[in-house]
Amino acid sequence: MKLVQVRLEESSRPVPPPHAAAAIALTVAMFVLFAQGRVKVEVVCLVLISLLAIGLYTFPLEGRTPAYGLTVAFAGFGHEALIAICSLMILGRGLVTTGALEPATALLGRLWTYSKGLGLLCTLVVCGGISMFINDTPVMVLAMPILLNLASKTGVPASQTLMPLNAAVLLGGMSTTIGTSTNLLVVSIARDLGLPEIGIFDFTPIALMGVAFALPYLWLVMPRLLPSHRPTTIDSPRRFFASLYVEATSVVVDLSLEELQTRIGTDIATGGVSRGSRNFRPHDPAIHLRAGDIVQIEGSAEDIRQASDRTRAPLIHTGTSRGPGGASGDEDVVAEVVVGVGSSLIGATVRSAQIGDRYGASVIGLYRPDRTLFHEQLDLAEETLEIGDVLLIRGDRVRLNELQVAEGAMILEGAAEAPRTALAPAALLIVAAVITAAGLKLVPISIAALAGTIAMIATGCVKFDRVGRALSGEVIVLVAASIALGRALLETGAAAWLGGGLAMLLGPLPAPIALVAVMSFAALMTNFSSNTAAAAVSTPIAVSIAMQLGIPAEAMVLAVLFGCNLAFATPVAYQTNILIMSAGGYQFRDYVRAGLPLVILMVVTLSVLLVLRYGI
Repeated sequence: MKLVQVRLEESSRPVPPPHAAAAIALTVAMFVLFAQGRVKVEVVCLVLISLLAIGLYTFPLEGRTPAYGLTVAFAGFGHEALIAICSLMILGRGLVTTGALEPATALLGRLWTYSKGLGLLCTLVVCGGISMFINDTPVMVLAMPILLNLASKTGVPASQTLMPLNAAVLLGGMSTTIGTSTNLLVVSIARDLGLPEIGIFDFTPIALMGVAFALPYLWLVMPRLLPSHRPTTIDSPRRFFASLYVEATSVVVDLSLEELQTRIGTDIATGGVSRGSRNFRPHDPAIHLRAGDIVQIEGSAEDIRQASDRTRAPLIHTGTSRGPGGASGDEDVVAEVVVGVGSSLIGATVRSAQIGDRYGASVIGLYRPDRTLFHEQLDLAEETLEIGDVLLIRGDRVRLNELQVAEGAMILEGAAEAPRTALAPAALLIVAAVITAAGLKLVPISIAALAGTIAMIATGCVKFDRVGRALSGEVIVLVAASIALGRALLETGAAAWLGGGLAMLLGPLPAPIALVAVMSFAALMTNFSSNTAAAAVSTPIAVSIAMQLGIPAEAMVLAVLFGCNLAFATPVAYQTNILIMSAGGYQFRDYVRAGLPLVILMVVTLSVLLVLRYGI
């Protein structure tokens, strides 16, 4: 740990040196922007990298050349951790596209039919186990529609099962080095600081013991702390706001709103009617529909489609110049797209987002869990989009995937590839080989994962021209920026200065309390910003604290790793939290009420286990 030792003298200064102060200021600014969610994550990360490069080149570090500053700023793009993370994303893609995990989901379906309680328990265990080896987000995307379907068929409220499932997936991902990109980042930063490399399963026993303490809470307690929102349909609990355009040929011309309701069925709720510049309230008995009227409706995606067919009134396509009913093509699908954390769609209106012009798609509906939109006489085109909104979008499959990548959104339904089940055994064998090679430390994780990626492409499990769909531009830039920031905090002396300050505060306290404080600090940051950024900042600081207090550095690194995975208390803590927000109809207070006790439980449990393991 030579690099850290060289910088320890900075911790004795009451005021940080200029370079360290600048690094701390950039760190604070990044966290503020992440927490606000108004600026796209990729933009924040690229600006951060640019400022680091310009600053360290213009004002070089003491004893270093300007070119060395560029090395620090751009080190993340060529880092071994980034190669490993990208390779693991492609491996996960191979498992999904081949349907390799479908037998497990079929078995869960049978268990739910036999016993709801046993079905939920097994679902938590199986999905948590899968997430030990596959990134959390694809696991949730795969499992969520299955659980919604099972919950609907068995009468169990989806809102009382989705959050426990999400927590189980996050805890499973915490248990191995390859479970999440955050774990890989923490381990890589620790290795760069001079610590011995942490193997893929080195901390798995500690993590699994912690999960064992959490499982009864997830299974028996958390569902009782959550609201009971039953899905409206088997396919989806979401009810979208949409608008029908009454044409001259529509069968509802001259009908009253009451007669319209009878024709479209009780599964669809009707709102007001817009006629030119005039708006008429819902269920106005004096209104008879005319050609050119716009009728507001609310229902599931399938119910909306059926209402349009029954009335021969096309759905209004927003964000496109194709006209009220738009146009369709052979490859058109209807997809549900959630606005995630850091999405460029946040703060834009449906019209200003220009989805139609940029991706050849159109918005036909909007779901927002906290209110019924059609009661507000809403003009969908002018609605400002928020985190957690779900858009019902019609467009080409390929272009919708482009929208997902470019805008930081997540497709929930409608654009999935048909699984190539014949290749499922090959995909499972490849992933097993990667895990075995990395777990036995035959080769580094990056080499094993890269070899697995090549095998996935060679066998056809992942098509070469679709490799890009497996990669998240947001994750790539975020990891690169996090590595650069972590190195900058170290090189400038900011980590040592912050670590020294925290060590002074924690010095009078017992060493176990210091470990708890570090884990709590990481958990706090990850719930209000990016867990990757929290890892980049916390790891070098934790190592500095460990050296100054005489605590085993590996224990403090694991405290950071665990803390950065405890993203349960806010909806913005992790992508999957946003994913379930819409489907479960959750509000912010639901995450706090059910997630905060879990954070506290895991901090206490994991801290005790680390203290016992390392003899602190």
